[in-house]
Amino acid sequence: MLHSYVADLHIHIGRDMYDRPVKITASNKLTLTSILKEASRNKGVDVVGVIDCQSPGVLEEIQVLIDHGVAHELTGGGIQFETVTLLLGSEIEVYDEACHGPIHVLCYFPTLQTISLFSHWLRTKMKNSTLSSQRFYGTGIELQQKVKELAGIFIPAHVFTPFKSLYGKGVQQSLAEVFSPSLIDGIELGLSSDTHMADQIKELHHYTYITNSDAHSLGKIAREYQHIKMKTPSFTELLWALRKQNGRRIIKNYGLNPKLGKYYTTVCGNCYNHVSTDVESCPFCYSKKVIKGVSDRIRELRDVNGQKVSRPPYTYQVPLDYLPGLGKKTYTKLLQEFRTEMNVIHKASREELMNVIPEKLAQSIIDMRKGLLTIREGGGGRYGSVR
Repeated sequence: MLHSYVADLHIHIGRDMYDRPVKITASNKLTLTSILKEASRNKGVDVVGVIDCQSPGVLEEIQVLIDHGVAHELTGGGIQFETVTLLLGSEIEVYDEACHGPIHVLCYFPTLQTISLFSHWLRTKMKNSTLSSQRFYGTGIELQQKVKELAGIFIPAHVFTPFKSLYGKGVQQSLAEVFSPSLIDGIELGLSSDTHMADQIKELHHYTYITNSDAHSLGKIAREYQHIKMKTPSFTELLWALRKQNGRRIIKNYGLNPKLGKYYTTVCGNCYNHVSTDVESCPFCYSKKVIKGVSDRIRELRDVNGQKVSRPPYTYQVPLDYLPGLGKKTYTKLLQEFRTEMNVIHKASREELMNVIPEKLAQSIIDMRKGLLTIREGGGGRYGSVR
């Protein structure tokens, strides 16, 4: 029998078990073990993709958890810890002579052995494999082929972000300029785009879309995620879901309204006023630092007129910490009452919420479910906000 599982497949690690940095910009509290505990106990997430598992210190921590009997490898691939499945991933930065780059990609592997082999191979292809998202010295296709040799999954990350993404900096028009299209298993949309926006590009139509948090702190885990129909949460089942095989599939994507993302609209990178994409300098402060928004970049790439693609529903959601008036104490009260964040966001009724929090805040959560909140657009590296 198939069931629905919650999956967030893009989470960073700030520090390894020796307190050494992994993702420089991530929280020091974001360790492998803290991620697994947060996902299992507070977030209500069934599957997490931790994309810094190639780091030797992280690999050692996984082995320690297994040796201590608190985690074990699954037959279908992945690591079980309490109620959550860990998928072993790695985010790599590609910048070869075929592209303008850099491009970030996500690679996932079924077993501790295969990602250990990948980690060892990366030491010959990058300067510091202990850190996250490091530059890969080789071609995009060479990386794809190695991932497939190790029975892995290959997915371009946050593909429209102005910096470090496939369409933001990596290619002029088509993903085939850098990658082999047949070796791509899915497309990660990123926080500033959604299904409708991405489907304006024809070459993306036959790929499955995934929506993930790109969490750099524990609180950001599951700000975007998907419900996946699988028999059990494992690597093999995820691969089938991406390929829509054996009844497995993504049944719903949950993500921010793209206007809440950091790069939705084009702005001046100095004063952050909204500007047109065709200006050479900002009309407000005269800076030449204009950062093109995702919405405008997609408009440039658009090559679809009226074609519709069969997709899972894309549901807008606002993370609880985005809601005005919802602080740490209120968040703690909600978890004490409803156990997980998923229950608060999706299941608790207005009346149940009002037993715990003020009516105005309870109504904000209900309005958030219905997509009725007023949003101030983000851009240039600044998130949008709920008014």
